[in-house]
Amino acid sequence: MQGFDPKFQDFPDYIIGITKEIWEDRGIGTLHQYYAPDIVVRSPASVVVGNQGVIGATMATLAEFPDRTLLGEDVIWSGTPETGMLSSHRLHSTATHTNVGVYGAPTGIKLRYRIIADCHAKNNQIDDEWLIRDQGAIVRQLGVDPREYARDLIAREGGPEASSHPFTPDIDIEGPYKGHGNDNEWGARYADILTRIMNADFAAIPRDYDRAANLAYAGGIEALSHDGADQFWMGLRASFPNAEFKIHHQIGRDDPMMPPRAALRWSLHGKHDGWGCFGAPTGAQVYIYIMGASHAEFGALVGGHPKLRREWAIYDETAVWKQILLHTGDL
Repeated sequence: MQGFDPKFQDFPDYIIGITKEIWEDRGIGTLHQYYAPDIVVRSPASVVVGNQGVIGATMATLAEFPDRTLLGEDVIWSGTPETGMLSSHRLHSTATHTNVGVYGAPTGIKLRYRIIADCHAKNNQIDDEWLIRDQGAIVRQLGVDPREYARDLIAREGGPEASSHPFTPDIDIEGPYKGHGNDNEWGARYADILTRIMNADFAAIPRDYDRAANLAYAGGIEALSHDGADQFWMGLRASFPNAEFKIHHQIGRDDPMMPPRAALRWSLHGKHDGWGCFGAPTGAQVYIYIMGASHAEFGALVGGHPKLRREWAIYDETAVWKQILLHTGDL
């Protein structure tokens, strides 16, 4: 771990360790140490440049959810300490909605939701980030439909003219990380499966997913088997049948004491012109952009033929609805 604090055993320990230190141990000031001053943080909702914006957002979240935990389920990574490393960090977060904030008046509801954060780190600092939080799971647990949350957010931000616009490639800012992951076979296998699904080859699911696959999807969905995967991916793709699917980052890993696994960051960019999980097609002429992230684990339970046995896939439903509502004016 050349260039990193020797207290960290390896890169996953660094990523999991600083996350706990910042959030749960209240070491918010360590962001000056662990985050570069001009870091670029992209989320489906926005692009933020600079450490001060990250610090402000962190404090606002902890003010609203003071008991928030971020439990690191996995860190799937590529690169080297010398050239820089990219982690795809999957977190299972818990939090009680204790105080007023961006989600409205406190409800006292205990939340559980997932996050996938892709972070580039070098010399003990994170300087580039892609952050996807399962906003659909959060607002549903608070008793709010994602579409209505997006509509209310637009109103609270001052209406469509004043409202901040969700992330699209047009507003992206180039950061220091220029990589695309690695060429490990498990990342390539998962990329091939997802690409075939997005090209309408849904027969890939019974062919490549284990029949007992455990699945966790956007909106807090916990699903099982071929039917669960088919319903999620079909519902998303059917809403944007002509959108361009693109894989932006791909990692595969074989690590001791861990199953073979893969991490993908991907997008769908196109018109909402189909019936699917986003309801009636709007025919909006402005393109919708979806930033998504997925993790998968593989195994060979029967006959030595590896199949996808666990999958996590998230995107921000509220950011998609915000784009749709801003385009249609249905406010």
